[in-house]
This record gives sequence, C-alpha cells and structure tokens, in this order.
Amino acid sequence: MLELRHLRLIAVLAETGSLTHAAGRLHLTQSALSHQLAALEHYFDMPLLERQQRPFSLTPAGRALLELAHNVLPAVEQTRLAISRLQHTAQQRSLRIALECHTCYDWLMPAMDAYRVRHPEVEQDLVSGFHSEPLALLRNNQADIVIVSERKRQSGIAYLPLFAYEIVALMAHGHPLAQRSCLEAADFADETLITYPVPDRMLDLIRRVLRPAGVNPPRRTAELTVAILQLVASRRGVAALPRWAVQGYLERNYVESRSIGKKGLWSQLYAAVRATEPELHREFADLLTETAFASLSNIKQIGAEPGNRRT
Repeated sequence: MLELRHLRLIAVLAETGSLTHAAGRLHLTQSALSHQLAALEHYFDMPLLERQQRPFSLTPAGRALLELAHNVLPAVEQTRLAISRLQHTAQQRSLRIALECHTCYDWLMPAMDAYRVRHPEVEQDLVSGFHSEPLALLRNNQADIVIVSERKRQSGIAYLPLFAYEIVALMAHGHPLAQRSCLEAADFADETLITYPVPDRMLDLIRRVLRPAGVNPPRRTAELTVAILQLVASRRGVAALPRWAVQGYLERNYVESRSIGKKGLWSQLYAAVRATEPELHREFADLLTETAFASLSNIKQIGAEPGNRRT
C-alpha cells in the first residue's frame, strides 16, 4: 500500500542523493530506511533507484513517484495548515490588535472588515493607548497582534512581514529645501522638526539619519497627521512621514515632499505575534498585506529593491 511516508521517502532521497543523509533527514536509521525502500520496490515489483550510479539516481518508476510526491505533499501540507487554522480560529473568539504607529488606521480598517466577512465569529478589538513597549502586550496576553516597524529578537515573539514604505520629508511650498532633489541629514539641522509625540527610537528619521550624523534640530510635536501637515503648510517647520499616509495631500498640492537620501528612507511594517501562533494569525497578516497593496501607493514587498515598488 502506498502511503505518504513513502512519498516523503522518495522526495528526500531525490533531494539528498544519499541513503545516509536521507535517513538523517527522516529521523530513521539507515536500516529502517532501506527496509521501507525495499518494501516499496516489492509493492511495485520494480526498482526505484539506479544503485550502480554514484550518486544514485531514480529509475523511471522512481521519477514517476517523485512527480506524485511533488504534487501530493505540498497539497497535504496546505490542507493540514488550513485545518489547523480552522481549529484555532474556532477556539479563538477574539482578535486584539495593537499599533505601534500613528498612521496605520487607514489601511488596517479595510483588512479588519475583510477578516470579519470571513470569520464573523471572531470578535476584533483595537488595543487603545500609546504603548512604550508594545511587544509586552503579547507576552502579557493583552494583545494577539502588534503592528511594529522593527523585528526585535525577543524570546517568544515571531514576525510576519507586511510591506515596506518610503518616509519622505515634507515642507511648505517655496521652502528653500524644496529646491533640492533630495535631503540629507545636514539639511534638517536648522529646521524645526515636527513629529508625533513618541520616543525618538520610534522615529526612523531621527534614529537612522539624524542621530548617526550628530544632527539634533529643534522639535515640535502634534498628535494627528493632519495637524502636522497644517503646521508644515504654515511654515512652522518640516516633517517626515510615510508617503502613503500623506499621498492625498500631495496630490492636492497642499505641501511638497522630497526623498531623504539618494535611495530614499524606507521602513517596514511587521505583524508581531506570539511564537506559538504564527499560523493562527497568518491569514490576517496576508489580508493586511493584500488590502495595503490594493489601496496604498508607493509601497513594496519587504526585501524588494526600492525601484521594484508596487503602486
């Protein structure tokens, strides 16, 4: 009788080209692996390996089984994961989401709406308030997903990639900096920098550009994106925000934008989850990515070159 373990055996043999290495991969003794192979060849009454060759190769019968393994094993694994997600979703009655960033709501809400259609039995909730250590919400079971911009190596935390986006400098029309094609750290030295009221470690411009260059401009804060843009337009200072968060204002010619550095300043977003639950939340993370690419401009897949952005 042909079983899944036999297909795994053929697949690993073809991949390793060695009985010894295949036995190690399958956590079998070489004797046990040889016994399984002999039983499979007896079942088909045909050899599956060309044993005279070094390294050995598959016979036509072995290649036919390998093709079956390539078709069946991935489908079996996908079904196993789907059933596992169904089981976990049935058990989980709530999905609590926390945000590290101020500008996530525009693309987060469509994803939550789409997930609600698929899983009306799951109650979704946004964890309110600013959290200086958002990952602690996962460890303390106060949230199930935390949207973050950095993958910090912490025990018990796993990360699901969402998308990468460009952070652009914003200035009023006619501002001297608008004459430049892109801005460098020194360009911010004498400008008032308007930011959200969050720690510097959460601001990519300061953490990755200004601080390494020893630039510390005067500061002003505002809670809302629209308030920051109003201050910028009123020549009260300059700002640096995700391009997708201000795209509508740029299209209306409310303020001007410039890239930061010749290649631009790019950041990423991840869905941080408990390390025991990545498959439980992968569907929601995939929906976040899908809805983001459907509705946001000037974003790209994490790991893609800056020129390969999707708009």
